[in-house]
Amino acid sequence: MIKLTNLSRVFRTQDIETTALNNINLTVNQGEFLAIMGPSGCGKSTLLSILGMLDSPSAGSFEFAGTDIAGYNEKQLAELRKASIGFVFQSFNLIDELTVYQNVELPLQYQKISKSERKQRVEAILKRVGIDHRAEHLPQQLSGGQQQRVAVARALVINPKLILADEPTGNLDSKNGDEVMAMLRELNREGTTVIMVTHSEKEGAYADRLVRLLDGQVMVDKANTQQDQQLNTQAEVA
Repeated sequence: MIKLTNLSRVFRTQDIETTALNNINLTVNQGEFLAIMGPSGCGKSTLLSILGMLDSPSAGSFEFAGTDIAGYNEKQLAELRKASIGFVFQSFNLIDELTVYQNVELPLQYQKISKSERKQRVEAILKRVGIDHRAEHLPQQLSGGQQQRVAVARALVINPKLILADEPTGNLDSKNGDEVMAMLRELNREGTTVIMVTHSEKEGAYADRLVRLLDGQVMVDKANTQQDQQLNTQAEVA
């Protein structure tokens, strides 16, 4: 699904050149749950921005669904992004003046989908994430956990090939954080590819695979044995 080859991102000002990503090689297959981890300043957010087509690499190739998009212009990237990628942010990024229903419906309006189909898809996805009873509420009338559920619904309503999650539980207490992570894990089991940036080992344990960055380079790329242990523990408790 995704293949990065010798990918670098360099930020330049008049006096300073900063290498945020240095010669990254990474492949993500359809249906994986990948956690990108590392200390602050290691390049996690830059990598997620490039994967989300919000930024472009300085060098190297970026193949998405078999096509090298490293040379795409902003219009081409925007079209591909809004049709293929759902975003879940730490800060929710909901629009305060819109209801839950309207927030979730918004991405579909950019795709020129009919009103009747929008209604069907929004109602279905709100029910799927367990927030349909709050459809007419405004974001500020919801708890943090409920707002993140709305953000997940908004990401899913376009039927994305990929969900990118940036510290998805960073503003939540542990109970709500666990619920959101369990929901992302369930969505992944149903076939959605998930790439998550996190500094939390607890969140990372939900992923199939861990990639650890340091100073803009991949230091570790391995299957996540913690998840096997976690699933075994859950099975024993059940």
